[in-house]
Amino acid sequence: MAGLGLRSVLVTGANRGIGLGLVQHFLAMPSPPKWVFAGCREPKGQRAQELQNLASKHPNLVIVPLEVSDPASIKAAAARVGEHLEGSGLNLLINNAAIARIIALQEETLETMRQLYTTNTIGPMLLGQAFLPLLKKAAQESPGAGMSCSRAAIINMSSAGGSIGNTLGWDLMQVVSYRCSKAALNMLTKCQSLSYQEHGILCVALHPGWVQTDMGSAAGHQPPVTVDASVRGMLKVLSSLSEKDTGTFLDWEGKVVPW
Repeated sequence: MAGLGLRSVLVTGANRGIGLGLVQHFLAMPSPPKWVFAGCREPKGQRAQELQNLASKHPNLVIVPLEVSDPASIKAAAARVGEHLEGSGLNLLINNAAIARIIALQEETLETMRQLYTTNTIGPMLLGQAFLPLLKKAAQESPGAGMSCSRAAIINMSSAGGSIGNTLGWDLMQVVSYRCSKAALNMLTKCQSLSYQEHGILCVALHPGWVQTDMGSAAGHQPPVTVDASVRGMLKVLSSLSEKDTGTFLDWEGKVVPW
């Protein structure tokens, strides 16, 4: 990724799937970031074993306890990341953590909607707020006025399932609470782009494709995109983003996704 020069990046939901794939690729860059922060719920748990193995080999990888539905956990994570950065800013925040429930519309409840909105929409909002000072610091440290992921950016991992203009896949998976939470995340991304542009912070919603992860395969269908292909594509997209892209909804190949 010649166009993606990062000093620091935080990936939430980094213990498996796309999040873990992103961490692995950041660490494998010819010039990797000085700091790769990997947020996950239980850093010492069995589900974080691969992250633990990576951390034992890469001193620039810091596993950060982070429950994105808990404001106190988010605040503590921001403080911990700030301590490691020692006065420098955070270049890239990737809000990847998300949950889904395979539920048809007739079975949706207040509780499932609340749970998915809290994790998939409110969590990224609170993370943007908590890490704003570090993102602003990174933007101030970078010369030039243009926006980029190498300078300061928030990438919200969305889904084509959140597109109102294209409801492809409805027959396979209704997942109404998931679709609604991602549509709301897209609007959050737009609002963040408008609010944070004065600070030089790029904000984009990114669809990773239908990927071969636990979540992607939950409905019993085989997704067409591997984690490796998705991550490689997304990193290529991230390396090319500029101020003209802030507030947009793109997929892992750089194509515009309908709102």
